[in-house]
Amino acid sequence: MAGLLDKRLWVVSGKGGVGKSTVAAALALRSARAGRRTLVCEVNTQERISRFLEHPPAGPEVKLLEENLWAVDVRPQEAMREYGLMVLRFETLYKTVFENKLVRYFLRFVPSLQELVLLGKIMYHLQEKLPDGRWRFDTIVLDAPATGHAISFLSVPQVLVQTVPPGPMSREAQKMRDLLVDPSVTAAILVALPEEMPVNEALELHAALKDRVSIRTHAAVLNQAIPERFTEADLEALAGHPELHHVAQAHHDRAALTVLAGTKLERNLHTPVFNIPRLFLPAFGRDAIEQVMGHLETLVMGER
Repeated sequence: MAGLLDKRLWVVSGKGGVGKSTVAAALALRSARAGRRTLVCEVNTQERISRFLEHPPAGPEVKLLEENLWAVDVRPQEAMREYGLMVLRFETLYKTVFENKLVRYFLRFVPSLQELVLLGKIMYHLQEKLPDGRWRFDTIVLDAPATGHAISFLSVPQVLVQTVPPGPMSREAQKMRDLLVDPSVTAAILVALPEEMPVNEALELHAALKDRVSIRTHAAVLNQAIPERFTEADLEALAGHPELHHVAQAHHDRAALTVLAGTKLERNLHTPVFNIPRLFLPAFGRDAIEQVMGHLETLVMGER
């Protein structure tokens, strides 16, 4: 399979609690290690990725974490200011409009405006260039919201293109939509656990991204996978040791669920599925991300 390096926007999503931030951190770190200037974006949340990589929080401004790797927590207030400056061009005009208390009160009720400015900041960085004409960031890894919110978040440009009269907002929405639906630019990576509900939500997210947003699923990641360690013969041999047999049978059953989940994802998504084994570590930090990164090598770099 082709790796992710020929795409510039990697959208990571899945059911809440499946480890999508872990996967996003590992993908961003591998991209940076490949020599690509990489920005990892979290969206209005308690920052996890900087902490996983054992760096201080990035905050709402783009911050260099280490060589080739930057991070930002995209927050509504700061994103609103940047969007206003991009559209209105002049800071004095921005202050007159967006920092007017009455205007700001009514802006809270404009449908999808918050999602538009959050996504707008991310897409701005996707198109940002250095003075020599090169992209400022070769790769942007978006740690997208969880399933339901991800669908509404990523579909905002399409909704606005269809509903907003011609003007600055509709033009911005059209540019965002064009980048999101371009398979040469954007790829979705869906994360699940080897359990029924996370797998089903990944399949629902895949269908919604395809039908409502036109974003292509590049691959799936099955986190906390349990590899098979005990054959039927092993279980029979342990029959005379009830406690050991119970532990081995429980592991065998969990491994069977992993196989079932992976098969279901492959058959319905028609994309590769990458397993990340469950890690047993005293603390979850950079060492864990490094291990996860190793299991995603082919996803990023492609088959060699």
